[in-house]
Amino acid sequence: MATTLAVLGDSIAYGMGASKPSDTIGARLAGELPDVETRIFAVSGADSRGLAAQVAAATAWAPDVALIIIGANDLTHFVPSAQAAVLLGGAVRKLRKAGAEVVVVPAPDLSVVPWCPPRMRLTVQAASQLLRREQAVAATVAGARIADISASAAAFAADPALFSADRFHPSSEGYAVITAALAPAVRDAVAAGTGRGA
Repeated sequence: MATTLAVLGDSIAYGMGASKPSDTIGARLAGELPDVETRIFAVSGADSRGLAAQVAAATAWAPDVALIIIGANDLTHFVPSAQAAVLLGGAVRKLRKAGAEVVVVPAPDLSVVPWCPPRMRLTVQAASQLLRREQAVAATVAGARIADISASAAAFAADPALFSADRFHPSSEGYAVITAALAPAVRDAVAAGTGRGA
């Protein structure tokens, strides 16, 4: 019986900017992990305030594992980091209560996005780091694994080809980098979910 993996979150979780559906994170994970069925509940443009609706839809499916990628739009929508962290923690708790292993990918470093003005990069970087820290604490306390992809920011800063034509969302190549960074945590969660059900 296949392990079920729900993908929740924002446009990165959804796959905006990928050249084809098979290049998205959900599709890449389904291809890399043995016997995993993936369903996307993510909504492009969502921030943490939209997680509750996604969680309600996902828990109705009763996934074994849930992957939440959230934070970029909390930064662009100026959602206070404390509020975003509380909402994320609540989403994790509901998914855990429903029996899912949960992996959270916190906010990326938006200072490497090409449209970020050079004079604003340090401020944006600091805001990204603050949100990421608060999200990690809240999600961990609620029972999630953290897949911190912040190390991939250097690759995005060095290679414009990792961004799609809109210069904000990842390209197919960018999604490959992100998937490689988060896959170990998802693999561990799948193994834990499989072991629990055995």
